[in-house]
Parts: sequence; structure tokens; C-alpha cells
Amino acid sequence: MLNPKDIEDIYTLSPTQQGILFQVLLAPNSGVYFDQQLCTLQGKLNISAFASAWQNVVNRHPILRTGFVWEGLNKPVQIVHRQATIQIIEDDWSTLSATEQETYLQNYLQSDRDRGFQLSEPPLMRLALFQIAENVHQLIWSTHHLVSDVWSDAIILKEVFAIYEAFEQNKSIDLPPTFLYRDYINWLKQLHLTAAKNFWKTVLQDFKAPTLLGIDETNVNSSNLTESYGQQEVKFSVELTAALQSLAKQQHFTLNTLFTGAWSLLLSHYSGNNDVIFGTVFSGRPVNLTGVELMVGVFVNTLPTRVKLSPEDFLLPWLKSLHNQQINLHQYEHTPLAQIQNWSNIPQGLPLFESILVFQNSKVDISQLSTPNIKIDNVRAFTTTNYPLSLTIVPDVNLWLNMSYDLRRFAPATVAKILKHLEIVLRAMVTEPNVQIKTLIAMLNEVDKQENFAALESHRQLNANKLKNIQPKVIKSYSHPI
Repeated sequence: MLNPKDIEDIYTLSPTQQGILFQVLLAPNSGVYFDQQLCTLQGKLNISAFASAWQNVVNRHPILRTGFVWEGLNKPVQIVHRQATIQIIEDDWSTLSATEQETYLQNYLQSDRDRGFQLSEPPLMRLALFQIAENVHQLIWSTHHLVSDVWSDAIILKEVFAIYEAFEQNKSIDLPPTFLYRDYINWLKQLHLTAAKNFWKTVLQDFKAPTLLGIDETNVNSSNLTESYGQQEVKFSVELTAALQSLAKQQHFTLNTLFTGAWSLLLSHYSGNNDVIFGTVFSGRPVNLTGVELMVGVFVNTLPTRVKLSPEDFLLPWLKSLHNQQINLHQYEHTPLAQIQNWSNIPQGLPLFESILVFQNSKVDISQLSTPNIKIDNVRAFTTTNYPLSLTIVPDVNLWLNMSYDLRRFAPATVAKILKHLEIVLRAMVTEPNVQIKTLIAMLNEVDKQENFAALESHRQLNANKLKNIQPKVIKSYSHPI
């Protein structure tokens, strides 16, 4: 039982936090919204100073000292503790082979996900630090999405490495002021949703069912599987990345617009519908809230994006219309998704959408975090949502794509095909942008035909090999006297 003297503050959850908590309680052992970020630290690491830097950041930001309580309450609340100590797990793997180290790492990542967090006991983040060579450490930073998003992660990491460097050099440091997540909760309570209601009812009118992905390969034993997710990653070449950036710049829209268009085309192709809907993640940080750019917490909001495609439309004007559509949507990006669902004609119990698109404009620049004595590289991340398909795009010299998928719905080969198709569509866009939508649709149909033919040919060859292997036995059996 928490002593009242240990409580700094109590307040309600944001709509996004409510949605996350609902999904976590719905599938408590799935690892949904449990995030893991990995990197290697090269250089002589002062572990004591490193731990102190992390603890200082936890002390600075109330959301990192926050736990969540719901049992016996009409509404869940978040409780800010006066103190919370971050856990750092340490071990020495330097005597292990590279193969053994990778096995140990994968085992830890899985056990870490299985362990999860006790949501009422902050901080909902922990560290693991494994020495893998002399002056080389593997860092795993695990967090729960209830307390942080990508933008907030960037704030946390910048502060950690700034404090660490100051400790190392025995210097004082002036950090930016801390702004409270409670201020954002209070801002949300002042929202008037009348205009938002009219907007979303107009956007979603006559839409009565979520866009079915049409490419599911439901596992025949899915009823026996617990909810779990797989991930696949791809990196685009420097050349393709530069071409996409150049096209977006020339046409005065964003990379996000290109991916929105490409994903809409794929969903239309897979589902057979020219009117599709999927989720798009917005930063959710209100520009008129003082200090919001420095606040740590979860602000992102996932909202429906509805796209209509006409085969006769030309690509560039269509993409520009999507860009304007997203701009218009920004003024309503704080609308709770649950409210939008209630305003729609989608029957209760069905989701508004089954796939989401996440474009990370707030990527942490890892190179800027490195200190004079510590170099950071080999950065990876693992995260899951409750949606069957989640596509995350991370801008860099090489655009990096990560797709999280429900293992009960999609085979790894299917997801690999989706990512391949996405790259094909984007390449076609930059190669010949002055085309009609029907040309891209025809291209996807041709790709399907080629893949189906290749699959049939592979199957035929496999059967031929099997027949070849068993043929001698058949002949030999007939050579015996009857």
C-alpha cells in the first residue's frame, strides 16, 4: 500500500493512455506496447556516472515516476511517486563467442518482454548493460508506451548523455526547464469537440466497415495461439531514399505523403476497394501549450485516414490532394479515437482500421548523442501495437522501415511480400510520376501474376524432384517377381 506521503500528484489519463491501458489489459501477456531500444556503446564507460545520469532524468520528469491504478475505481488514474529508482541489469558476456552473445541477447529480449512491467510500480522503464568486449557494451532500454513516445524518448536520451558528459568532465550543467505532463492533461480537459465531431462525421460518413486487408494467411491453429507479434525490417538504398526526398521536395509535399499514397494503393490492391481507411499516427503536441516541445509523456494520437482512389486520376495531383487532406486534419488531431469510433457508422466491436502508418519525424540523431569518449552505433528498436499491421518509417540517409504484424494473421512470407510491393510502388512513383493511378494498379496486378507464376513453377519443380527421387523405388518394385 502506497503511503500518501510518497505521492506527489494524482490525475486522470489522456485518451491515448486510456486506449493503451485498455489494450494491455485485454491482452496482458502479449507484450503489446512494450518497447525495447538497443545500441552498442563503444568506449570506456563510467557505469556509475551512466546510472546516475539516468536516475537524474527519472527524478526530473514526473511521468517517469508515474504508476497506473484502475482496480476498484470508476476511471483509471496515474499516480506520480516522489521517488522511483531505475533498475540497471549488468552482466559480462565478453568471454562468450559472437554466436553465444547473440543467443544470450535474444533470450534476454524475450525474457524481458515476458516479464513486462507492474504498471502500478514506477518507473515503467529499465536498463540492461552487457559487456561484450573490452570497452564495448550492449545497452537495452525497455519502456512502456504509457509513459513515453518517440519524441519523449529523444528528450530523455539527450538529457541522459548531456548529464553523463557533465559527470565525466566534472562540470555543472544547465538543463532546460521541466514542464509537467499534468499541464497537457489539463489542456485536454478544456477541449471543445463540437467542430471535431462535425469534421469526423463528415469524413467517415457512409463508411460502414473497416478495410479488410485481404492478404491474411490465418493460421489454422490460431485459436491455440496467444496474441504475439513478429517484426521485419528493411532499409531502402541511398539512391531510392534520395529520389523519394527529391520528388517530395519538388512537388512541395512530404515523404509522409508519398508513403500515405503508396500504402493507400496497396490497401486498395489487396482489398479490391477504391475507398480505403487506415490509421495515421500524429505527434499530438498542441502548439499553443507552453513548453510542450520539452514535455516527456505520451502525446501521439492515432487517427483514421480515409483515401479514395479513382483509376483515372493522375498521381501527382492525387498526392497533393492527400497532402492537403492531412494538413486539414491537423487541427483535429487531438480528438480521442474512441470518440471518433462512436461518431462513425462502424458497428460496435469492429475496429475503424486494421493497419496503421507511423512516420517518425522526431527520430533521435544518435550521432549527436555520442560523447567524446562514447560512440553509439548498431541502433535497433522493437515495439508492438494492438493493430494487425503497423508500418513505421524512420527517416535517415537510408529510409528504414519496420513492420510489426500479428503472427495469428500473417505469415512472415506475406509480410516480406508487402514490404517488397511497397518498395515497387515507391520506385514506380519516382521513376515516372506523371502516370495515372490505373497504370500503378496494372503494374501491381502484373507483379501478382509473375509471383503466382513463379510460385506455381516452384511448386511444379518441387513435385518433379519428388517424383524423380521416388522413381527408382517404383521401378525396382516392379522388377520383383509377383
